[in-house]
Parts: sequence; C-alpha cells; structure tokens
Amino acid sequence: MYLVTAATRFEMEPFRAACRQKGVHRLITGVGPVETAVRLMAWLHDFSGQCRGVLNFGAGGGYFDPGGKPAADLLDICLAEKEVFGDLGVYLDGRIERITGKGLEVPDSFVMDAEMLEVAARALRVRQIPFVRGNFVTVNCTSGTAVRGKALAKQHSAICENMEGAAVARVCREFNLPCLEVRCISNLVEDRDTSRWKLKDACRRSGEAAAAIIASLMEHPHD
Repeated sequence: MYLVTAATRFEMEPFRAACRQKGVHRLITGVGPVETAVRLMAWLHDFSGQCRGVLNFGAGGGYFDPGGKPAADLLDICLAEKEVFGDLGVYLDGRIERITGKGLEVPDSFVMDAEMLEVAARALRVRQIPFVRGNFVTVNCTSGTAVRGKALAKQHSAICENMEGAAVARVCREFNLPCLEVRCISNLVEDRDTSRWKLKDACRRSGEAAAAIIASLMEHPHD
C-alpha cells in the first residue's frame, strides 16, 4: 500500500473525492513538524512493513525568485526535489545558520525519492497539469513578511514553504521508505494579506494532483 498524508481534513477531502485507487491509506497528520512526526511515526510503527512509500501533499506558500518574480505563482502545482528544515538553527542577522559542533549534528535536508519523483512528473504531464520542480522549505513558524520569505528562498534556493514536508521526509528516512511531496500554492510569501489567498482552490488542486500521482504509482509500483 501507499500512505498519503496531509496536515488537515480540508486538504485531505479533495484527495478522498478524487482518488479511486485501492491499497491507499490516508493519514491526517496535524499542522507542523512535531505533530506530523509523532502521528506518522505512530502509524509506521504498526504498518511500515506493508507500506511501499509515502506521498505528502497540501497547500504551500510561494516564494519569489531573485529577480522578484514568483518562483511558483498562485495555484501552481509544485513537486519537491529536496526538503529542508528552514528555521532549525541559530538566527543571525537575517539568516538562519545550521547547528554545528561535535555531537550537535542534525539532519536537516532530505532529497526526495528519484523514482517516485519521475513517476509523479510523468503523471502530471500526461494529464496536462503544469508543475514546477524545486526545493521546499519546512518551517515551524510560517513567513508573514516578504523579508523573511526572501531570506529563506535565497538561502535554500527554494520555491515554496510549508509546515510538514521535512518532518515526513525525516521519518521516512528512519523507516527506509521512499517519499514524495506535492504542493499547490495558496498564497505568495509576502507581507501577510489573507484576502489574496486562494486556500480552498489550492487544497482542491493539490488533492487532485496527488490523486493523479497515486494512480500512476499504483500502476508502476515502487519496489
């Protein structure tokens, strides 16, 4: 079976409506890396031996590129190539430095499974769903200012941020399971203005994209 995770019920519901595949288990992890890690660890403790891989999906915040244009625009579908814990470390003058020192090494970046990523990209292309590939940043505290978003985007060469992806990837590494992440941009990371957000549409589009990817993964199972 494949496990599909999302942080909230309103992100999971569109996937539930769109997915027609058997052998897919759904897990709502809760918001943020701690809840995600706890609930995913608990599930995998019981079922990891039956799990082929994990697909994490949901809404995300789109960063701007160095030229000031959105790296991923509103309602763009994004596939993660790498996930990074963006605010784990020491904050110094607008930059978050990694924790270093003997005995303080912390795994904080995770490359997505290449085979799952290629199956996902092919599934989206076949269905003529445009998408962007790139690095994602996971944060405990979402960026509510353009300044913070720009700093994180630049530091990690990232296209978007979220609050769960790197936690999923870290747990999957612990269980030696492949994982993949797909997000739809619900808002741009700028000075916070929720009137501009398209959260409902982003949840629908990410759920539909995840369902398309799962269908392809079930046709081309990951060994």
